[in-house]
Amino acid sequence: MKGIRLLALSIFCIAFLSFTPINKKYIIIDAGHGGNDLGSVYGHFSEKDISLNIAKEIQKINEGQNKYEIVLTRNDDSYPSLSERTTQINGLNPEMVISLHVNRSPQEETVQQGTEIYVQDTENSKKLAEKISEKFDARKIEGRNLHMLRETKAPTVLVELGFINNSKDQEYITSEKGQKEIAQKFVDVFDEY
Repeated sequence: MKGIRLLALSIFCIAFLSFTPINKKYIIIDAGHGGNDLGSVYGHFSEKDISLNIAKEIQKINEGQNKYEIVLTRNDDSYPSLSERTTQINGLNPEMVISLHVNRSPQEETVQQGTEIYVQDTENSKKLAEKISEKFDARKIEGRNLHMLRETKAPTVLVELGFINNSKDQEYITSEKGQKEIAQKFVDVFDEY
């Protein structure tokens, strides 16, 4: 009888432990702007749509893996305020935060192109920016006093993915192929970080 109880207890423990959730690490993707805040606009393209499409693609690529969980600050055309976003982020205590944006210069059409990365004044933010820069061949990395960088406790970077009013950048960041490639580059960064 004692052996049966021990066997039953062992089976129960194994079954219980197999259903215990694994503590995943969170990575937050902040799709910039949203709702009535279009962000940068050029023709019928808007920053809010581009950033959301890429954020969703990053999340989609990561389905089914167990290393980390991608959490979006918005997954539709809504506008959580900057304070709401940073409160949500700080409550989750993520490994890192990537805020996605699209650049625009004052000219109608610009020769400026490429990725720009803005960082917090922390080593981990700068390290994350360097990893991203390697994948995107960023034109610059610099510190900025922006709400998302200032108020977020986790290592955070704000990435301007390209210039919406540069034909080459626009074609790339608005195409399905370009958005998938951009998302995959971020996933590669997460896997190597």
